[in-house]
Amino acid sequence: MLLQDKVVVVSGVGPGLGRAIAMRSAQAGADVVLAARTESRLIEVAKEITELGRRAVVVPTDVDDDAAAANLVEAAHSGFGRVDALVNNAFAIPPLADLAEVDLDRVRAGFETNVLAALRLTRLFVPALARTKGSVVMINSAVLRHSRRTFGPYKMAKAGLLALAQSLATELGPQGIRVNSVAPGYIWGDNLKWYFGYLAQQRGITAEEVYAETAKTTDLRTLPEPDEIADAVVFFASAMARAITGACLDVNAGEYHH
Repeated sequence: MLLQDKVVVVSGVGPGLGRAIAMRSAQAGADVVLAARTESRLIEVAKEITELGRRAVVVPTDVDDDAAAANLVEAAHSGFGRVDALVNNAFAIPPLADLAEVDLDRVRAGFETNVLAALRLTRLFVPALARTKGSVVMINSAVLRHSRRTFGPYKMAKAGLLALAQSLATELGPQGIRVNSVAPGYIWGDNLKWYFGYLAQQRGITAEEVYAETAKTTDLRTLPEPDEIADAVVFFASAMARAITGACLDVNAGEYHH
């Protein structure tokens, strides 16, 4: 019960990692504020949380919108009266194209959701987090660790998010607020399972063989599941990490070392 009676705000709650972060937070004893654009998904996750005996507040939110973000803060205060952790998980896929050719407007759009929205939410929650000596966790990516073709815009956005987290750690530390990052590699969830099935069909092999080939690139010969990544988020949000700020924890089963 690392988060017993704490309040955790999670943006970007969908069927994958966002849901896992919300559920693992609740299982660790927290009440959860659920934010995303799709209300039906939030309602489903809220039901699961209440079945665990914890409370959940559903707040349909477009994190790119100033008014919607401000409403999320108000809803969190109205629902629970405090905030102990903010998890910036909202994500928009940047264009997958070479930097020499990519459309710059699409790059800007990626920065809006992946970097500026995280700054927007964090700034709005600073007063509440200062009162509880709380924590901010940014969901980053293993794209930080490589420079493969077509991933340049993606890496630019996530590198910007990492710089944001580190700078905020310095700025907010004197108020007792910690800011850390979690960088997943492969996430063995529904999207990746579908993609491996597609690759298997194209190559005339089984999805299990695609998995084995991919997992062979990691030290542990496995691909992390959403709950395993969410556990790292819970750790950063908890008092177990009370002396850690400005850190980026890779959760990739040993695909990259940093």
